Amino acid sequence: MPEIDGAPRKRDARSPRRDGDGRDAPLYGALDLGTNNCRLLIARPAREGFRVVDSFSRIVRLGEGVSRNGRLDEAAMDRAYEALDQCAERLARHGMDGTRLSAVATQACRQSANGAAFVERVREGTGLKLRIIGAEEEAALSVEGCRNLLDARHAAALVIDVGGGSTELSWMRAEGRGFRTVAWMSAPVGVVTLAEAHPEPDAGLDDWFEAMVATMTRALEAATCPEDLAALFHDGRGHLIGTSGAITSLAGVHLGLKRYRRDLVDGLWMTRGDCEAAATRLLRLGPQGRAADGCIGQDRADLVMAGAAILEAVQRGWPSERVRVADRGLREGLLLQRMRADRQGGRSKRRRRRRGGQPAGGGGGGGGEI
Repeated sequence: MPEIDGAPRKRDARSPRRDGDGRDAPLYGALDLGTNNCRLLIARPAREGFRVVDSFSRIVRLGEGVSRNGRLDEAAMDRAYEALDQCAERLARHGMDGTRLSAVATQACRQSANGAAFVERVREGTGLKLRIIGAEEEAALSVEGCRNLLDARHAAALVIDVGGGSTELSWMRAEGRGFRTVAWMSAPVGVVTLAEAHPEPDAGLDDWFEAMVATMTRALEAATCPEDLAALFHDGRGHLIGTSGAITSLAGVHLGLKRYRRDLVDGLWMTRGDCEAAATRLLRLGPQGRAADGCIGQDRADLVMAGAAILEAVQRGWPSERVRVADRGLREGLLLQRMRADRQGGRSKRRRRRRGGQPAGGGGGGGGEI
């Protein structure tokens, strides 16, 4: 499997089972239970990132109806529970005891009145200990997972993580050799909530799409992006990074792929015109045509246009001719964060031993356990 650190890299001659110091590298896991998807990634640390050992992704629509009822639906919880049970089985097959698993739940669980109760049901039934994270941590993890896709030739960047129940946006300014987050927001609009609020009509598709764009535009009015940073986008000195199934699906359609291929999509640059053309093509296909598309499928047929509308609203507010597509995000951020914390903890222990002190206890990084 390819090495991941934010950009594709060539394989090296060393064993992917060994870390940068030549020791056997342990397995790490990252589990993300979102409003729409349940995703698991299992990987080993590598010299500059990690190598994927196993992955799992399933659309569960946990947040279906939450925007209307304020509670997780029983059928939705059953779908999510079944997917999580399969994740637990995969972790067990790889011999993971949970000490290096970071498991989180996002908008659907933090927004719903019974989200915490569902997390407890999962713990009792599967052994998975999910941690419900706040919107700020969710945005920061998405940035961490995409960091190496940021282009230093630009003065500013905006990372857009389009979820099922919310959209996290992080505005970044170039400083030195990297980028620093200077503002962020969580807009309470995601592909599931937007699609539920605007059911697709039989006619008037252009007006329907514009209505979705308008809903997201109103949500973005709460953004607190510094004026000078916004000016950089209007001057053509900023770029966007989009991470979500909806945006990667747009990229697959843009490339004309018969079947989705991560190796061609992750890191792809698209122009604003490319994004608009792909969205228009999908709009004209209609729900049946989108369901038949190899990069969309039945599960995303009614959600991909909502994702395109969210992206369009963001592009109107922070115009950029360059959009980079990221088939990565929160899970990768969780893995990189935990691996970095453990490496730093290991170095601290070695320094203590060299000084004759006692090793520090416990590695860094919270997260769930099995």
